[in-house]
Amino acid sequence: MRTFDDMLSNQLKDEEFRKEYEAIQPEMDVIRAIVDARTSQNLTQKELAERTGINQADISKFENGTRNPSVNLLKRLADGMGMALKIEFVPKQKA
Repeated sequence: MRTFDDMLSNQLKDEEFRKEYEAIQPEMDVIRAIVDARTSQNLTQKELAERTGINQADISKFENGTRNPSVNLLKRLADGMGMALKIEFVPKQKA
């Protein structure tokens, strides 16, 4: 049985696919960070919405990638989870 990682590794050999995949990585990293932070505290989207005053549907849209949160909304989400928002720039990897 092939795993997701096996399939992804194979797909990344295609130059066009790899470029598109790399282009969406920052957005995927934000989504993963939101979901990981929320689930690490055993919070539902509804509970996070109640803590932050952000509509649960909007939190769902952030986590599904259909809406991009502003930095201000990211700060509100972090605050609602008792966390600080940290954004950093890192050097690109050489191909």
